[in-house]
Amino acid sequence: MTNLRVCVYCASSGQCDPIYLDAAEGLGRHLARHRATLVYGGGGAGAMGRLAEGALSAGGTAIGVIPRFMVELEWGHKQLTEMCIVEDMRERKRQMLAGADAVVALPGGCGTLEELFEAITLKRLGHYLGPIILVNTRGFYDRVVAALEHCITERFMDTRHRDMWTLVNEPEDVWSAIESAPRWSAENRNFAVL
Repeated sequence: MTNLRVCVYCASSGQCDPIYLDAAEGLGRHLARHRATLVYGGGGAGAMGRLAEGALSAGGTAIGVIPRFMVELEWGHKQLTEMCIVEDMRERKRQMLAGADAVVALPGGCGTLEELFEAITLKRLGHYLGPIILVNTRGFYDRVVAALEHCITERFMDTRHRDMWTLVNEPEDVWSAIESAPRWSAENRNFAVL
């Protein structure tokens, strides 16, 4: 699998532990080595900036999707392959996911989690069918997966919904997780409502 369009959700905070920033840069390099097109939120700071720099330093393609107000605040990365300016956050999410072959979520804050949960919801409803990979640096996603498991236990979700996401510990594990992710069909919306 090459030339995939991979949508990555991550944070702009530079205050987090440097291990998260290193993981973001490593993921960028990893995706570039596999000739994937990186699509992300277009930021130049924190994990966002390091992700793009990793991809670009390894000869990859990095496309940013950023709302106009963030451009006006000069939050955008200055050297991307392409920058798409949109009107608002909703349009940003829609464009980032449009045409994505896979979604990867690095650790992040409420924005990253909101994007991740929207992708999971759209997959459950059959509107997005690709892999969703969670990069579990420092066990960051353990509690998120535990919350999803609790949803299954309490029968708000079906046990088959576990196949919607894959947890990996290292950025270097992302490509093999994309390739081996369980196939998902739009027909699975038949058990979206329990």
